[in-house]
Amino acid sequence: MQSPIRRISVRPLPSMAIPLRIIDPDKLKTACSTCSLHELCLFPGLSTAEMKAVDHLVDRRRVVKRGDYLFRAGVNLHSLYAIRTGFLKSCVLHEDGREQVAGFHMMGDLMGMDAIGTNQHLCDAVALEDSEVCEIPLKDLESLSREIPSLQHHFHRIMSREIARDYGIMLLLGSMRSEERLAAFLLNLSQRFGARGYSAHEFHLRMTREEIGSYLGLKLETVSRTLSHFQAQGLISVQNKHLRITNIEGLQELVGQHGCRT
Repeated sequence: MQSPIRRISVRPLPSMAIPLRIIDPDKLKTACSTCSLHELCLFPGLSTAEMKAVDHLVDRRRVVKRGDYLFRAGVNLHSLYAIRTGFLKSCVLHEDGREQVAGFHMMGDLMGMDAIGTNQHLCDAVALEDSEVCEIPLKDLESLSREIPSLQHHFHRIMSREIARDYGIMLLLGSMRSEERLAAFLLNLSQRFGARGYSAHEFHLRMTREEIGSYLGLKLETVSRTLSHFQAQGLISVQNKHLRITNIEGLQELVGQHGCRT
């Protein structure tokens, strides 16, 4: 809620989009085995029997209203949260009151991994729109992982992915120009939406430009100016929070010049 290095394919972040293959939230089941998002979540590639065992993991579903917290920094880790619907951000509040956005998270993402090493959450998780999550008690997950080695393997892969993501963000902030950062961010969103059956070219931004700037290490004015520049170049069309990518190859070329991935 995603950054650069060697020349590899660009991989994306979060936000909401215009659906092509619509995933109807009302048809998403509580059971992991019947949920249309489980391949994006914690349990890709498990057998039918293993998925049935996983069904008992989900303790409850929890609604998080826009602006409310899913969890707070400093609170002990008890559960992981699979986002069923909605959009959230993770952020850290500095002593001077400034907010630093650490990531954006959408349907199919898993939250709470930040606390696994210290057993305390390192950041706040705030809903950017009304959202619903599946709560997965960590003790139950650890117990089942001992019975299902493949589940433990998938969990380790997710942790590795998070580490790679954090490393990528560090490189993004340290070595890319503002245009490259924003292009990588938009491509990141594009890929994530596409993976969820939404349009990869047209979507609504659930975050503000100020939040985008906080995440990318850019000032609000820089984000607004760069978006306007992209629009003038014919790369995107943007109106308020509605964004359409009109030249995805152009954005990829911008990022590719730096040899990065997000």
